[in-house]
Amino acid sequence: MTDPIHVIGASGRSGLALCRSLLAEGQPPVPVVRTPAKWRQSALPGTPRQADLVAPDTLRAALHDARRIVSCAHARHTPAIIAAAPASATLVLLGSTRKFTRWPDAHGNGVAAGEAALLASGRPGVMLHPTMIYGAQGENNVQRLAALLRRLPVLPLPGGGRFLLQPIHQDDVTRCIRAALTHPWDGPNSLVIAGPEAVRYADFVRAVAAAAGLRPPRILPFPAAPLILAARITRHLPTLPTVQPEEIRRLLEDKAFRIDTMRELLGVEPIPLAKGLALTFTPSQQSA
Repeated sequence: MTDPIHVIGASGRSGLALCRSLLAEGQPPVPVVRTPAKWRQSALPGTPRQADLVAPDTLRAALHDARRIVSCAHARHTPAIIAAAPASATLVLLGSTRKFTRWPDAHGNGVAAGEAALLASGRPGVMLHPTMIYGAQGENNVQRLAALLRRLPVLPLPGGGRFLLQPIHQDDVTRCIRAALTHPWDGPNSLVIAGPEAVRYADFVRAVAAAAGLRPPRILPFPAAPLILAARITRHLPTLPTVQPEEIRRLLEDKAFRIDTMRELLGVEPIPLAKGLALTFTPSQQSA
């Protein structure tokens, strides 16, 4: 397929990763951004189209000739994208597995509402729901954890870090998006994308420390309630990365998913965690 790919949120982390991948294969995207100056800071070629997701006329103008649309913006904007996109366009939208959390919040509720809008639209395409994404330039999941480990030889974790997570590398998110763009979708679909296997959070922490060249931290089982209170203080401590209270709360639930459909439908075999972390902490990635 040779139709240009319109990328909403092209100047964000996942948007830039996708655009770099497309450009590397001689397939210039059509970047759709709210702030053109931010796109220009990326030094990628191409003239961005300016659009605001809460300004329907600008979004409709930016997408008027689109045949394939990727949105890396928050899924809560799905109704606006559906309304602005040409009726024949295929949609590939990024959601989040946050929609499965036991502690609903604005982020997760917005994803669920966006998914519902797509499924009710009858439009061909898919909403991909990634687990925690790591490995993107400027990401603040793994890198922030590594920064915390550099300062804390002992890491208190609810339940000792026994709950599961299944992070996905940014390269795999990009591969899933590109595979979804070429799949002949029959109506709207929803699909979880994740890493190859779930790991305990304590083991994830140790793997991050090893990849970052740090000593393995001592994991200290600790009640969640005081950690949630302590998290509120981190925003006032410049020597520590900020941790949100809801991040502590989500350490009390398993975030593990079957990815058979991802493998079979998209043909993507995700990168093992150890390899993904090694890529994340290469010198070139650290300096990017």
